[in-house]
Amino acid sequence: MKTFRLPLLWVTLLFVLSTIAFTTVPNDPSPVTITGGQISGTVNEDGTIRIFRGIPFAAPPVGALRWQAPQPVKPWSGVRTCTAFGPSPMQPSPAPFSMWSAEFLIPKEPISEDCLYLNVWTGAKSSGEKQPVLVWIYGGGFNSGGSAVSIYDGEATAKKGVVFVSINYRVGPFGFFAHPELTSESGRNASGNYGLMDQLAALQWVQKNIAAFGGDPTNVTIAGQSAGSMSVNCLVASPLAKNLFKKAIAESGASFTTPHPTRQQAEESGLKAMQALGASSLAELRAKPADEILKKGQGIRGPIIDGYVLPESIASIFAARKQNDVALLTGWNENEGLMNGPIKNADAYKKQVQERYGPDAQTFLTFYPANSDAEAAASQLNVSRDMIFGVQNYAWATSQSKQGKQVFVYRFTRNVPATGEYVKYGAFHTGEVAYAYDNLAFIDRPWEPVDHELARIMSAYWVNFIKSGNPNGKGLPNWPAYATATKPIMRLGSSVQSATLPDGAALDFLFTSMNKR
Repeated sequence: MKTFRLPLLWVTLLFVLSTIAFTTVPNDPSPVTITGGQISGTVNEDGTIRIFRGIPFAAPPVGALRWQAPQPVKPWSGVRTCTAFGPSPMQPSPAPFSMWSAEFLIPKEPISEDCLYLNVWTGAKSSGEKQPVLVWIYGGGFNSGGSAVSIYDGEATAKKGVVFVSINYRVGPFGFFAHPELTSESGRNASGNYGLMDQLAALQWVQKNIAAFGGDPTNVTIAGQSAGSMSVNCLVASPLAKNLFKKAIAESGASFTTPHPTRQQAEESGLKAMQALGASSLAELRAKPADEILKKGQGIRGPIIDGYVLPESIASIFAARKQNDVALLTGWNENEGLMNGPIKNADAYKKQVQERYGPDAQTFLTFYPANSDAEAAASQLNVSRDMIFGVQNYAWATSQSKQGKQVFVYRFTRNVPATGEYVKYGAFHTGEVAYAYDNLAFIDRPWEPVDHELARIMSAYWVNFIKSGNPNGKGLPNWPAYATATKPIMRLGSSVQSATLPDGAALDFLFTSMNKR
């Protein structure tokens, strides 16, 4: 019988094609086409995740574009290399302070006004895979922060079947400066919320482009911590964010009892800043060096009720049921560790409580007692935790539940392992982030087996919620949906278990008293 032999060239070609067909690399290495042009990225160490860092989603907000809504990117020719983070937004140079070691801060450089970049981690094997998408929004008091912080790395989450996106937005006086002239030139009778508009522009970019990375634009979750959580709260409230996401994760931050400044109040602050900068026009202000703006405008930060991005206060929008309809996962930390002012002794603390709460002072002291200086110190930390964070996320969860919408509430209780000065901070503000996104490896702490187990469980809860709107899944302790009558929460600590919110009565009292003032 005659034997048929393929030419050597065809044998070689078939071998190459078979190798490509069974490769474990999630996407082929060809460039990805997005708004603006083509980009290339890199691949993680084991070849399972493609990573694109420093993708421009808007034009650099510099020069004449300072204090304007984000503008479209300028198209580029050729293939743009996206393997390094873009600059962090303009802010003071980072240095470890309080509970935050270097791993919780942006890199020292680059820092620039030219900061509107985002990053994508994807394990999707094709553009048609339609994996759920997470968009991460950083904290930093609206005055600092950036997506290049190491604990915001998206590889671990992408390995669990989620396209992870982290974004930059303008902060401080570059992100939230309001002025009558800016209001007039805007065409919207509004100014000041440029940082929030950056977030909206990034979410619009996701809608247009994430399918190219194997993501599903109809299954987007926004998530943030601290100011990032407050941003999530604003986006859920904003009519401009309609249809940009389906679910929300809010870690330690919302704005239900602390209304944002009005546009008029923010404009008055802007006029004072302009005077301090010695400028007589917007053109002069836009010509000022960024360092000078930063130095003399540090008091300007955070969202305002501008009548456009935020037409009313957060509480009013939710009370009128005008917010975007989302499933919600929210909570706060056992210690947080932030305080407005120094710790007072028991006598000084009780005097302050009496002056502030009058006939309600004794009730307040049953929830936050002061029978000794040590007890008074602990109470002051708890009051600060609850006023700044706890009552805000509690009010959101309560509103969500009363309106018949899905909500899951947690309390992070793990005393994060530490050495030296950091030991005293316990379950501190931001401490949960590395657990939720399975990024303990990026923090130099004396981790114990219980920490790795907690990270496994928390990241599984978070991923399940991102995928379906419900954190529960096989092999995980059951996390009951929140209900105002019974107040079930999930305690996330050395043990993971459901429990009744331990301080619901205190939070109810605090919510009522804060709304009286």
